[in-house]
Amino acid sequence: MVKIYKPGKVAIVLHGRQAGKKVVVIKQLDEGTKERPYPHAIVAGIERYPRKPTKRMGKTLLARRSKVKPFIKTVNYSHLFPTRYALELEGLKGTVSSDTFKEVSQREDAKKTVKKLFEERYQSGKNRWFFTALRF
Repeated sequence: MVKIYKPGKVAIVLHGRQAGKKVVVIKQLDEGTKERPYPHAIVAGIERYPRKPTKRMGKTLLARRSKVKPFIKTVNYSHLFPTRYALELEGLKGTVSSDTFKEVSQREDAKKTVKKLFEERYQSGKNRWFFTALRF
């Protein structure tokens, strides 16, 4: 079987609360785990995208509108749609793992680090497609 969901691959969630949102695969689990015997992936995505800046905006308004609200979750492969895009985020690999989901405080800390990394990536202007919503 060809591995489609490699770490760094951008995909779109098809089912559930975050349906239609873009995610980046952090870790793929092709054989599954004890709790989830089916193949799935640990992903980090954008729940609320940054809003479009305009020329007239000041620095504070730009800073407020460029915020990103992330989410992390495990998703079944059949609920993901792969895209041709990839996103290299080395900081994410150590941040989110299977153990992150066991305790709420670990999950919140992981979300904060993901948020920081996503906002830095957005501010630098890289991967513009990832930070725009599919539909307006």
